Amino acid sequence: MPAFDPNAKKMLISGNEAISLSMRHCNVQLAAGYPGTPSTEILEDYSELGGYAQWAPNEKVAAEVALGAAFGHARSVVTMKMVGLNVASDVLYTATYTGVDGGMVWIVADDPGQGSSQNEQDTRNHAKASVCPMFEPSNSQEAYDFFRIAMQTSEKFKIPVILRMTTRVDHSKSIVVPKEELPAMVPNFERNIAQHVMVPGFSKPAGRRLRAKMDEMEAWNVAEGPNKVEMRSADFGIIVSGISYHHVREAAPEASILKLGMTYPLPMQLIKDFAKKFEGKRLMVIEENDPWLAENIKAAGIQCESKFDPIFRFGELDVNRVRRIIAGDKNPDPVPVKGKPPMLCPGCPHRSSFAVLKELDCIVSGDIGCYTLAALPPISAMDYMIDMGAAIGMGIGLRNVLPREQAKRVVSVIGDSTFVHSGITGLVEAGYNRPETGHVVIILDNSITAMTGQQEHPGTGRHLDHSPAYKIDYKEVAKVAGFDNVYEVNQVKEPEEFKRLVKESLEKDELTLIVAKSPCILALKSILAWDKANKEKAEKALAEAEAAAKKNNNF
Repeated sequence: MPAFDPNAKKMLISGNEAISLSMRHCNVQLAAGYPGTPSTEILEDYSELGGYAQWAPNEKVAAEVALGAAFGHARSVVTMKMVGLNVASDVLYTATYTGVDGGMVWIVADDPGQGSSQNEQDTRNHAKASVCPMFEPSNSQEAYDFFRIAMQTSEKFKIPVILRMTTRVDHSKSIVVPKEELPAMVPNFERNIAQHVMVPGFSKPAGRRLRAKMDEMEAWNVAEGPNKVEMRSADFGIIVSGISYHHVREAAPEASILKLGMTYPLPMQLIKDFAKKFEGKRLMVIEENDPWLAENIKAAGIQCESKFDPIFRFGELDVNRVRRIIAGDKNPDPVPVKGKPPMLCPGCPHRSSFAVLKELDCIVSGDIGCYTLAALPPISAMDYMIDMGAAIGMGIGLRNVLPREQAKRVVSVIGDSTFVHSGITGLVEAGYNRPETGHVVIILDNSITAMTGQQEHPGTGRHLDHSPAYKIDYKEVAKVAGFDNVYEVNQVKEPEEFKRLVKESLEKDELTLIVAKSPCILALKSILAWDKANKEKAEKALAEAEAAAKKNNNF
């Protein structure tokens, strides 16, 4: 059950919980995604509320599944963190051309300050580039309300819509008063080849229709969008969106505010009307991350102040930082108190893996997951990490150019969930463009997507709700891809065997996959409980089937 009462008339819940509740009240028929902080809890909560949710191998597949449902006149959702949108952008940039027949909301969670991300990208740039409408809530109530508005907007204008979340809105709690349920859509197939098949002859007119639709949506945003003007001071106006609204309201209670709820397409006439009130006075734009609002507003010929980018472009805003922006303070931020760096858990199987790699002086092409912490002291045994699935490709690149004595030390290390996400094509690359020195790939299989909070994936044998699912076999994938040697070993129980396999594999000019299989120490108890429950259910179902067959035979 969810951590809140979904039937309460008023509740204190997080932004992610509010979205999941709104999804339920909007009768979303399919929700897909890939775990990524700060978005992960949305699908888990939705599943606990009784909705249908599933983890996909990666964000691109999740988006394609959700788009297919929206083509079938259903309401669908896809969730991801902002770097996941890079993976799914191939879908988004053409889905806005085709539009949808039902409703489709892309929930994309940005991570200002990089609490758990490899970069600090701003999804608003994707929205404009892909020509995708976008809403930005500032608290849990708006997360609930704006999801509903986003879905209704998608249905009204027949287009995918982005709901841009940020870490603070995702995880902070505030009061939510829910609304009545929307009636469910009735899925149905309708053939429309010119709309759904984006060959150039169909996509060229689709692009023109999309731009015309944006003009129509901008007019709607000006007249009916979830934007709000709060007039107080006649001399000082601020334009904001998202969580920045609350910081601004506290830092400058005297200021008049234009709070933008739909930030693409921008309601430019509304912005111009607000700006006109402050001609010859003071008008500011305050926002987290990129100066996206400021640049677009200035490009429209509106004179306004904005933050000092070399300092305030980075990290989350708070009340004190907003006060400094308003005061024109260009001094560097105070140096934060040095805290304890993150580290691998005591008993984590990754410790055993990297101890061996460090001892053998391997050049480690790494990937994204808990094991990335092996790059930090005291282990310091990972040399490269860029994006999901890059370990194998980067390792092959290093093998192809380094002097032989160095190339022979290169190892690609990737987690189980990350391998399914985007590592399989790396194996195919290794088999197809085989380095002269061969290559060694190690899959660290801890039987869970651990870093985002112990989520399932296609290699665990369990669905999002931990019910039984088909389980992919990494060793068979490697064999099909052309690997010469495939091994599986428990690096915790058999450390010397693991070391022997790695050492001997590095000495060969062959392709070798080593699956280092040992469960996440934090998830072990849960994994055993889930597997036990699934086994008991299977045995019960088998017994019932045998009893029914026996009864039929007696007749």
